[in-house]
Amino acid sequence: MSENNQVRYNKAKKRYEMSFDGDIVYANVRKDENTLYIDYVFAPEELRGTGAAGKFMEQLMDTVRAKKMKAVPICGYAASWLRRHSEEYGDLTL
Repeated sequence: MSENNQVRYNKAKKRYEMSFDGDIVYANVRKDENTLYIDYVFAPEELRGTGAAGKFMEQLMDTVRAKKMKAVPICGYAASWLRRHSEEYGDLTL
């Protein structure tokens, strides 16, 4: 598994996504001025258990930090990932 690019925002689909060898991990999101609501994180079956969703979340949180936003994890996966990485990203959650 190799990542092909950085996380990017797909405006048409209202989601952040990242490609891994042609497969896409994505997060459906809602945004307001300073907050990113992470409604749902999806990884195709081929990528489950490979760490792809974790790499995606790292880059997504780095994007949140760079944009000086806060994140609200609605999705259970996003919430548990952020709890496990609270030392690195705890300052970004509301």
